[in-house]
Amino acid sequence: MRAIARAFAGRKPSLACLRIVRVHGIGHGPPPKGKKRTVDSLPILLAVAGAFFLAGLVKGVIGMGLPTVGIGLLGLVMSPAQAAAILIVPSLVTNIWQAIAGGAFLILLKRMWPLLLGVCIGTFIGAVLLPPSNSGQATVWLGVALAVYALLGLFKVHFSVPPRTELWLGLLIGIVTGAVTVATGVFAIPGVPYITALKLERDRLVQALGISFTVSTVALAIALSHAGEMTTSLVWPSVVGLVVAAVGMALGQLVRGLIKPETFRLFFFIGLLALGAHLALRGLL
Repeated sequence: MRAIARAFAGRKPSLACLRIVRVHGIGHGPPPKGKKRTVDSLPILLAVAGAFFLAGLVKGVIGMGLPTVGIGLLGLVMSPAQAAAILIVPSLVTNIWQAIAGGAFLILLKRMWPLLLGVCIGTFIGAVLLPPSNSGQATVWLGVALAVYALLGLFKVHFSVPPRTELWLGLLIGIVTGAVTVATGVFAIPGVPYITALKLERDRLVQALGISFTVSTVALAIALSHAGEMTTSLVWPSVVGLVVAAVGMALGQLVRGLIKPETFRLFFFIGLLALGAHLALRGLL
């Protein structure tokens, strides 16, 4: 952790170093002409509340989607850098909640540690070594990958990870996932397909996703902090986002607990498909 901190400390505070992709017209520069609204103004707080309620609801049902939905919706009223910084606290708390609910935390942690270590390594590589990018191309390809994987799931094309390969494959997948997180601000690819391929029971699958997302959130928070994006003006948006995301997630978990496993599977892959389409369109438009 100290080595990562020293590596970040020597860099000029700019989110460009982190390669979080900005879409056309929503960069890290000045806001559009007109009245400028701070991130803790009432209209922005209302936008944060709406975005994070929906994101929490999606996360409660399918076990993922808070960063993707949150960044995508907030990107309409602020820069992706600000949106990524605001989602850190709500994402971290809801991911910890998801990670510890289910009773298999230590079992999953023992199985998934190569993936989690890889996420930390990949985030470090992405933040420090990858060149900056001003294009939405990475977001488009991420969306395409999610959509393709969701279609494979909907048509019941199965993948599996042999236990003997989990050590090296989990580490490799984690490294790629960490780098993609730095590039896009979301934690889904290729970590989610890998975790799904472990053939976990549905509640353990959701818990495993929560563990993975928690580690990704902490790693991204360190990167954003050293990029100078974590400011005191984010306190109220983060608090509002946390409260409404928790409400949405609780409602989503209630819905998930009332449906049959096959219905849950259908919702899970439809959710992946929707998230993929959202990312791809966001990068193109």
